[in-house]
Amino acid sequence: MTTDNIPNRYVVLDTETTGMPVTDGHRIIEIGCVELLGRRLTGRHFHVYLNPDREIDEGAIAVHGITNDYVADKPRFREVADEFYEFIKGAQLIIHNAAFDVGFINNEFALLGQSERADVSDYCSVLDTLMMARERHPGQRNSLDALCKRYGVDNSNRELHGALLDSEILADVYLAMTGGQTHLSLAGEGGDGDGSGRQQATPIRRLDAGRPRTRVIRASEDELAAHLTRLAAIEKSSGGPALWAQLEKAPE
Repeated sequence: MTTDNIPNRYVVLDTETTGMPVTDGHRIIEIGCVELLGRRLTGRHFHVYLNPDREIDEGAIAVHGITNDYVADKPRFREVADEFYEFIKGAQLIIHNAAFDVGFINNEFALLGQSERADVSDYCSVLDTLMMARERHPGQRNSLDALCKRYGVDNSNRELHGALLDSEILADVYLAMTGGQTHLSLAGEGGDGDGSGRQQATPIRRLDAGRPRTRVIRASEDELAAHLTRLAAIEKSSGGPALWAQLEKAPE
């Protein structure tokens, strides 16, 4: 599949590394990507573990659980570089703390002498969900786990960091951050869209006129009294009539 010039194509990406920073010679040991077209996951993904040709820091192993023995028989980055490049080329990359991952990706291509690929921004645009979250929620925790809790995204399987799992979780977080409910069809069956994120028109489904009427539960006398007491407190603190009281007195 050629990925050049596909409109509304996004790749949610994450990496795991031998440690940090990249300037200390640390390398990528896992890449995980999932593809979105519009606001829909396509099911296409790119996932690979890599032999970094160096030791993994103990602190990094504690975070992601990937050991030196596990990656010993895995391919080197040079063996997957072309496939990875073709997967991300032309897409908008969605990354949490993008500077970290982009720095490592650029370094891997630079180590291969592929200067034309050594700056991701030359062939992809990048959206950093950490920066987005800090703008929307200043002064709050904006880690991926914190965002999952804030937006109701299930991360119960995330006992350790993992590039593919984290990219899948980040895709859900991004959709929640940018659009709230990610799938809504009020028109009955068949409104699943065309893969571009656009809803398709379907016939309106009418409710049965003979259906049971919705039960109306009216406030009790005690609840009405508590309501009036609350309105009086609002009027006292604000120095003017409460909006609710003004609406009740408004002419029909």
